Amino acid sequence: MGFISGLREFCSTVKADYNAIFERDPAARSRLEALLCYPGFHAICMHRIAHFLWNHNLKLLARVVSHISRFLTGIEIHPGARIGKGFFIDHGMGVVIGETAEIGDNVTLYHQVTLGGVSLKKEKRHPTLRDRVVVGAGAKILGPFVVGENSKIGANSVVVKEVPPNSTVVGVPGKVVKKEKINVMGVDLDHHLLPDPVLEAIQAILKELVELRKEVEWLKGERARELEEKIKRLEQEIFKEVCGD
Repeated sequence: MGFISGLREFCSTVKADYNAIFERDPAARSRLEALLCYPGFHAICMHRIAHFLWNHNLKLLARVVSHISRFLTGIEIHPGARIGKGFFIDHGMGVVIGETAEIGDNVTLYHQVTLGGVSLKKEKRHPTLRDRVVVGAGAKILGPFVVGENSKIGANSVVVKEVPPNSTVVGVPGKVVKKEKINVMGVDLDHHLLPDPVLEAIQAILKELVELRKEVEWLKGERARELEEKIKRLEQEIFKEVCGD
């Protein structure tokens, strides 16, 4: 890739990151505000420079740029991480993205998200996020597995295994609680509209208890009728014995 074409691609990628602010944050009021006051945008711009240096074997300089970015923004992105276009970090403080993490296009992360590794070996040890994934605040995704496209990770979830496309994950450890066969063209930011598996389980138990209570009451009624008939028969037998036919 030539210098000019590489520069054009860099500018196109940064432009997509910049436009993502207005697509996914209603608080953005002006172009200048987005340029000056969004640490997530600053962090991804500095990461793209650090990643370029990393790929050209200037690894120490890349780490220095990454470290400066961390100091200025509170967001730590290893220069080896591969990140697609339209990447948006909302608020951003405390976000950590590891060296072998791979992130697709139009992915959204909220603050205190960790894309972490679980191995000491020099191998793929961080997660891969496909296109249009949304990760809620405080979520931890740990390990070298794939989170499928259009998936949503609930806030404070801890994900330790692969997530199918179009899924919703909540809990510790994270469990897929919803999977839809949909084709999302944009980014679904309704990450607060998540199922509650505990509440659903309790509601199912309560419903079953109501049905069991009804059945017990019915059985009690049947048993009472049987006892009444038995008493009547005994009364008739006693009457016959005492009074004769």
